[in-house]
Amino acid sequence: MEKFAKVRDIHPTAIVHPDAELGEGVEVGPYSIIAGTVKIGERTRIGPRVTIEGHTVLGEDCEIFTGAVIGSVTQDKKYDGGTSYLRIGNRNKIREYVTINPGTKDGTETALGDDNLIMAYAHVAHDCVIGNKAILANAATLAGHVTIGDRAIIGGLSAVHQFVRIGTLAIVGGCSKVVQDVPPFMMADGHPAKVYGLNSLGLDRAGISKEDKNLLKKAYKFLFRSGLSVKNAVAKIQGEITHTPSIGTLLEFLKHTERGISR
Repeated sequence: MEKFAKVRDIHPTAIVHPDAELGEGVEVGPYSIIAGTVKIGERTRIGPRVTIEGHTVLGEDCEIFTGAVIGSVTQDKKYDGGTSYLRIGNRNKIREYVTINPGTKDGTETALGDDNLIMAYAHVAHDCVIGNKAILANAATLAGHVTIGDRAIIGGLSAVHQFVRIGTLAIVGGCSKVVQDVPPFMMADGHPAKVYGLNSLGLDRAGISKEDKNLLKKAYKFLFRSGLSVKNAVAKIQGEITHTPSIGTLLEFLKHTERGISR
């Protein structure tokens, strides 16, 4: 019981393995289950009927709501019983009935950064990487190996194909089918999703300067309105647009695309 001496509130119906590591001020709600390999940071609140298992590390000041299942074995059929991990940062809100799986192969991981909001019924599959301050709306679904950039938003009932990347400050409309990368700062929607313009509201909220926005608009025109191939559009951006941090983020993303970009 020494590990729980500073824990403020574990409901008597909860099952917490004696080997689990719970930080000071952690709360565990009714009928929740915490496995022995789990580590939970200080002041994190676990709601009722939550299951946290596997090799899961959960950061400080997180909130996990009713019925979420965190760290259960990957659904990937290639899983062969190895030890894989789930790492979740600080101040994340994980709403009702969300499911998040660890990596598939031995030694791999699924990773979430800080300050993310994962809304009800969303699914984060094996080997995904989510940055900071991202939002997955209700029932958004990520297949395996998906990467979500900082402050990106995935609309409700959307599905993202495996190995697809959603860039920083991009937004995907609800009910979209995303089968190719969505570059940073862009707005995509549809079935399959296509890019329709800059995420202007997101850029404003993030404090991106008017000068930077104008440069991104010019880059957008090269990529999506000029008829150029991606390779030639990138060359135009490199040669004709001032390399601000935002343009650098866009170019770096485009350099590493493997599935192509939604156009």
